[in-house]
Amino acid sequence: MTLSSATYHIPVLLKESIEGLNVSPDGTYADMTFGGGGHSRELLSRLGAGGRLFGFDQDGDAEARVESGEWLEGSPLADGNAARGTFTFVRSNFRYLTNWMRYYGVDHLDGVLADLGVSSHHFDDSSRGFSFRFDAPLDMRMNRRAKATAADILARYDEEELARVFHVYGELKNARRLASAIVSRRRTAPIATTGDLVAVAGELLRRDREKKELAKVFQALRIEVNNEMGALEEMLLAATEMLRPGGRLVVITYHSIEDRMVKNIMKAGNVAGTVEQDFYGRITTPYRLVGKVTVPDDSEQQANPRSRSAKLRIAEKK
Repeated sequence: MTLSSATYHIPVLLKESIEGLNVSPDGTYADMTFGGGGHSRELLSRLGAGGRLFGFDQDGDAEARVESGEWLEGSPLADGNAARGTFTFVRSNFRYLTNWMRYYGVDHLDGVLADLGVSSHHFDDSSRGFSFRFDAPLDMRMNRRAKATAADILARYDEEELARVFHVYGELKNARRLASAIVSRRRTAPIATTGDLVAVAGELLRRDREKKELAKVFQALRIEVNNEMGALEEMLLAATEMLRPGGRLVVITYHSIEDRMVKNIMKAGNVAGTVEQDFYGRITTPYRLVGKVTVPDDSEQQANPRSRSAKLRIAEKK
C-alpha cells in the first residue's frame, strides 16, 4: 500500500471481507462505502473483463480520489494493462442503491460490501469536525452538499430532542444532563466548534473516562447529522432486494447500534429483528449466515486502531 493510500484510509479486515464475497470474475458487485478505495481496489483485482463494480460514496473527497486515480496507486491495476472489470463510481448516499442500479440497468447483484462508520480520512481532516482532537467548526457532514451541520443541530434542537440523540445514538447515561448543559450554554454563546462542545461536555464527564465519553458524544451527533441509521436500514433492505440467490452481503460494523441492525437483517430479514415463522414454525429469512463473526487479529488492531471495535458479518441470499 502506498503512503497516500495509507494516509487517506486503511481498509479494515480487507482479506476477510473480500474473501467473504466469494467473488465471481464475471459477477456484479457494489462497494457501498468506497472511502479511500482499498476494498474496491482489491475486489476489482479479482474481477475479469466481464465483471462490474459500483463504488458508492457521498463525499466529494472520495470522488476526487477516483478522478485523480490515486486509489489505484501501487496496484497492478494502475498501469491499465491488467485485466479488470468495469468500475463505476456513484456519488450518492448508499440508501439509493436500488435507484442507481435501475439507472445502470442492473437487475441483480452478486455481492454487496459495506464498511460502515467513518473513514480515517474524516477523522484526520481537522476541517471536517469529526474529531475532538482538533478545534474546528462543528460540521460532521459526510456529504458537504447537505444543509444541516452538527452546530446547526446543537443550536436548533430542544432539550428533549438533544437528550434523545445522546441517549439513543451515544448510549450516554448522562444524556439529559448534557442536553440541559448545551441548552443553557447556547443562551449566552453559540456552540460552533469542537472545542466549544468539548468545553461543555467535559464538565460532566469523569476524567478517567473522558475520551471514551467524548467519543460517544461525537458519535451521537455524527449519526444524527447524517441520518446514518435511517440510511443504513434503507441500504440493507435494498441490498436484500438486489442480491441474487447465492449472492453475499458482507458488512463491517463498529458500534452496537449498527451491528444490531446488520445482525437482525441477516437473521430475520428486517432491522428490528422481528421473527416470522412459516406454517411449520420455521423462521423465515432471506439469508443464510456464513461463518462466525470475525474481528481483527492483534496485529491489525495494533497497526490500525480504528479496527479495534470492528466486526465482520457475512450472509448469503437464499
